Amino acid sequence: MVLLLFVDLDPDLAALRPLAGFFVLRTERASAGSLPTLAQAYADTSPNVSVNPLILRVRKVATALRAPELRVAASVTHQGLAARFWSIALGCAALYGSVPDLDARLLHWDADGSAPDDLWLTDVRQLPGDAQSLADVVLHGHLVPLAAALRAHHGLAPGLLRGNAASALAGAGRELDRWAGRHGRTDVAARARSLTAELLAHPLLTGAGTLTGTAFRRRSCCLYYRVPGGGVCGDCCFPRPPRSSPRAPSG
Repeated sequence: MVLLLFVDLDPDLAALRPLAGFFVLRTERASAGSLPTLAQAYADTSPNVSVNPLILRVRKVATALRAPELRVAASVTHQGLAARFWSIALGCAALYGSVPDLDARLLHWDADGSAPDDLWLTDVRQLPGDAQSLADVVLHGHLVPLAAALRAHHGLAPGLLRGNAASALAGAGRELDRWAGRHGRTDVAARARSLTAELLAHPLLTGAGTLTGTAFRRRSCCLYYRVPGGGVCGDCCFPRPPRSSPRAPSG
């Protein structure tokens, strides 16, 4: 497979632009400005909403959703960031055959922004597009430290976080499969499906749910049903919002 060099493409990784939304990654160094890196966000232990990017994002999500508990907003925040990381990495791997190094020290984050204007990669380095590289870039590079930070602040259950990560991966794979189907890119669909299945078997994700084709059913709940009018997600372990203790379904 021919690997396209990211440095030969325009600043927004051109092949991802048609996918839009969560798949787009900005690479203009100047646009990142004084925004903190995600490495700084993960390491910030301050409880102050004005200086801690993760706390700011969780509070922003809580306000937008009218979430009854901050842990619900923290779960939604986690799944949203996981979806961004997986979409970028899986999209690049499926379309290019390689991925950008999303080192948390190079990836700047606007905690007050939304996709696709929330992330800037200030140094584009090409890595192989195999499952191990994606696991290193996304799981170890971001989702492990992100989960640790959110657990420290909001006490989210490990099973919930593992389910969020798996659900976000499956969702990115499903969107790529749909896009590939509409554009006659059977090669992209095949790579996306293969990588998704291989990554869901990773030790950090195994057991989080069941993948059938592109459909995924998780074994935990992200707590979105707790949001007013939220209901259950399409891949939730519950067929309808539970009426039991709010802490029971989180994994």
